[in-house]
Amino acid sequence: MKKLNLNLAASLFAAILFAASFAHSNQILAQGTGLVTIQSKYSYDQTVTELKQAVAKGGMMVMSEINQGKMLAMTGIKLNAVSIFVGSPTVGNKLFTADRAVGFVVPIRVNVYENTDGKTYISYVKPSSQLNSFNNKQVDMIATMLDQKLEMLTGMLAK
Repeated sequence: MKKLNLNLAASLFAAILFAASFAHSNQILAQGTGLVTIQSKYSYDQTVTELKQAVAKGGMMVMSEINQGKMLAMTGIKLNAVSIFVGSPTVGNKLFTADRAVGFVVPIRVNVYENTDGKTYISYVKPSSQLNSFNNKQVDMIATMLDQKLEMLTGMLAK
């Protein structure tokens, strides 16, 4: 019986170590994805409004949006969350001229959400992280410019 308990304890310990190492590897993986999350200094509604205004002032435009909170309300979840698709026809022209497959990545998706802590956050994946797989110098150059533009736009809203 003691041997069985020791084997069980050893198995549980190994499982916990495995799970911990897996969780750590997911953290590293998430860090390598280019995900940027900032806390907004504004309420959820103000953040959405300010972001849209900043996008327009920054020479870009809101091309579309998905109100995820509204959709998820049908399932009983109460959530303030919207994905805003940001782009520029001029920049899009350059990207699509360089590689027609970039439509998978652009326009850029920016997610605004109110977290369970009551604070509002803005998240996006750096365009350079998404566009680097195209192995195209022109696309890479534009992606770097878009990284800087998004950092500037969202930085104005950061707490």
